[in-house]
Amino acid sequence: MVLIKKNNSVKLKNLRDLCVEKTGTLLIIAISLFIFSCQPEKKTDNTANNIDKTTINTNTVPAKAHVVPPDFNSDSAFTYVKAQADMGPRVPGSKAHDKAVAYYEKFFKQQGAEVKVQGGNMNTYDGKEWRIDNVIATFNPQVKTRILLCAHYDSRPFSDKDPIPANKTKPCPGVNDGASGVGILMEIARLIKQKSPDVGIDIILFDLEDYGDNGDQYSWCLGSVYWANHLHKANYKAKYGILLDMVGAKDAVFPKEGVSVFDANDVVTKIWSTAAKIGYANYFVDETTGEMTDDHVPVNKIAQIPCVDILHYNYLTNEFFEHHHQITDDINTIDKSTLKAVGQTLLEVIYNEE
Repeated sequence: MVLIKKNNSVKLKNLRDLCVEKTGTLLIIAISLFIFSCQPEKKTDNTANNIDKTTINTNTVPAKAHVVPPDFNSDSAFTYVKAQADMGPRVPGSKAHDKAVAYYEKFFKQQGAEVKVQGGNMNTYDGKEWRIDNVIATFNPQVKTRILLCAHYDSRPFSDKDPIPANKTKPCPGVNDGASGVGILMEIARLIKQKSPDVGIDIILFDLEDYGDNGDQYSWCLGSVYWANHLHKANYKAKYGILLDMVGAKDAVFPKEGVSVFDANDVVTKIWSTAAKIGYANYFVDETTGEMTDDHVPVNKIAQIPCVDILHYNYLTNEFFEHHHQITDDINTIDKSTLKAVGQTLLEVIYNEE
């Protein structure tokens, strides 16, 4: 679950302070550049200094050749999504939740990853204490340059947006809202085993993202908050992170989310331009939304890793996908073409990262 904050509710507490700080820094840089530009231009006599222009050009670093990534198999990703759906809602404390954790742990180990289930306890807004089980899979641990890929796997314990009153207290299946992102990351893990990228990849499946109160923005994303405050490796850093949330529905659109643009605009540009280049501009639309509360916020604000949220959101109606937090968020919401668009875009990005 994610909430609009920029236009419909309160911004992050420290967002304005961050804006002021960054504005001040930019002002100092601008003044410095102005002073520098006012200095008299120094003329250089290349002949007198015997500068060899040919040598200068030859010493430039060549651009990295394009790497053709593996082909994302949407049938395989769909199988992983369905396996989670068949377990039932993965709400905290349920057998389906425990079964899912065991399923992820076994799967990632089979793909050759170092796997850790990060356990801890967090209190939800209703005063209950729950165990956190974040599943962390590390590929190419020896590589310094790392990319973080993440999604949440838990289901909302109540379908509070369902139009039928009797369904509002029932757990949400959480198939597009959770399982779709996980399924894409599982397929990426399978492909990494076959062809390793030049960078290290860390996949984190966050727990307890969707057990929040709509009136309290800080009651959501408890799994990622816990991870950001208790990193799985001391001083862990990634070049950037990519979060997937609700990435499997038919005709999905992924606008540029506000926090992502503020904290990781270079990465947003990289992803959206890559998607357009390989034919998925109809999914990755060139529109910007307000700020959302989602798992990328703790990654950005607490762990200080620039992280982008790829999220299905209708920027025209200001609504999430039509089955959001309803009993109908089941396997029938999943479209293989959307899984393909997201998965192939991510592969193109990470295999061409330096």
